[in-house]
Amino acid sequence: MRLQQELSEKDLCRIGELIYQRAGIVVNKQKHGMVYNRLSRRLRELKIESFGRYIQLLESNPNSPEWQCFINALTTNLTSFFREAYHFPILAEHARSRPVNYSVWCAAASTGEEPCSIAITLNDALGPALAGPRVWATDIDTDVLAKARSGIYRLSDIAGLSQRQKQTYFMRGTGEQRERVRVKRELLSSIHYQQLNLLNSEWDIPAPFDAIFCRNVMIYFDKNTQQRLLKRFAKLLKPNGILFAGHSEHFGNTHGAFQLRGQSVYYLTQEK
Repeated sequence: MRLQQELSEKDLCRIGELIYQRAGIVVNKQKHGMVYNRLSRRLRELKIESFGRYIQLLESNPNSPEWQCFINALTTNLTSFFREAYHFPILAEHARSRPVNYSVWCAAASTGEEPCSIAITLNDALGPALAGPRVWATDIDTDVLAKARSGIYRLSDIAGLSQRQKQTYFMRGTGEQRERVRVKRELLSSIHYQQLNLLNSEWDIPAPFDAIFCRNVMIYFDKNTQQRLLKRFAKLLKPNGILFAGHSEHFGNTHGAFQLRGQSVYYLTQEK
């Protein structure tokens, strides 16, 4: 099916308003190509001929399941195992200093590589989890969460892990699946996956946490949204807890509860 029109400035503006309202994501004119490419695939699947009609479909029913498809299409999910690797030794040291019931919230789980990296780090530092999940992993995108829950990855995805980590935490497929690996049950069971929208007024998560990973997410939000989230994160951390941010995310003095003590590593101060 061929779209009958390009993505107009008016439609792009309205799409930007809708995704901001639903997910807090800022879409500007520079994102025109990205929005067109991602949503045009969805329009073809639905056999809708124009972006205007798609917008009408969304607005006609605030509770339509299509809203989740809309959000899934416009979220960015670039991730890998032990991405921004300098954070994980800090996490391990922090966990060893307070080993009882240590827990982490991964606020942008994507397809699971980051939560698995956190779980591996904690397992190596503290030993196996014995009392349920250590890592609470959430994402707004239901498609990526389905992949994360499966625990199945390409063999090439874990190329950067040590041989010990590969053998300890993954099983390699056989036959047609020989280029695939599956996360072992013991590690996967230490991670709880859940859909969560950071803009929701309530978060159904088992706070407080020792650490929060919210990396490469804040860059998609405006300053007001960032400040609101930082205030909420502070209330969900245990004393001297850590917030790990992405390498390009700098909050400065956005909120006095956090103090920068390393590359995008923010420690909770006494002020909340």
